[in-house]
Amino acid sequence: MESELFIYLIILLPVAAFFYASVGHGGASSYLMILALAGFAPEEIRPTALLLNMAVSFIAFMNHRRSCEFPQNLFLQLVIFSVPAAFLGGLVVVESAIYKNILGVLLLFPILNFLGAFPKNDKIILRDKIWVPPLIGILIGFFSGLIGIGGGIILSPVLLMLGWTNVRQTAALSAIFIFVNSVAGYLGTTGFNLIDNQTLWILIPPAIIGGILGSYFGALRFNVKFVKHLLTFVLAGAAIKLILS
Repeated sequence: MESELFIYLIILLPVAAFFYASVGHGGASSYLMILALAGFAPEEIRPTALLLNMAVSFIAFMNHRRSCEFPQNLFLQLVIFSVPAAFLGGLVVVESAIYKNILGVLLLFPILNFLGAFPKNDKIILRDKIWVPPLIGILIGFFSGLIGIGGGIILSPVLLMLGWTNVRQTAALSAIFIFVNSVAGYLGTTGFNLIDNQTLWILIPPAIIGGILGSYFGALRFNVKFVKHLLTFVLAGAAIKLILS
């Protein structure tokens, strides 16, 4: 790997982990974006992003969990169905061009969410419909495994629009939801095999450190409004580039 590209990755991956963990996400969509634009193949991108997602989202959960009453029943209703769906999604091999287009479209979710396009509902909607949480879990889980994300970028706005959780509960629930789906997606993608690319293994520890710092400061220290605006700008540019490519 060229030294300039390595420097680009070793800086951007930890920065992405920091900002995403600060808002309760694992950051897989950002890792995918960075690695895809760097020219890595989908079979390397997906497992790498999922490994990073596991570490960063679990750390984010441990910090955000302390700031709210965790909605355990809702989590179980979602995850029981999302985990097998994520595993099945991980089994699907997607052609590189199609993969980048799907990723570009999915990046629109956090962009719209950070811009406030998804309304936050004070009233609880459809919570009494027993089939709704499983359906949400299946759909988000499958696309999580297919692309290599944990699903938090989709789940967060859905939870807030339905009024099922408040902002802090959403961060905590999304983080642990991301973790379990990332594990399932990884097993579906690679089984119990590890990534062969040694360069990617070198990049993982700095990114995890970025996630540790981001989740700590985001949950306990600072207002994340500026972070959301910054992420919106970066993701918008990447989404356009990936879709056009």
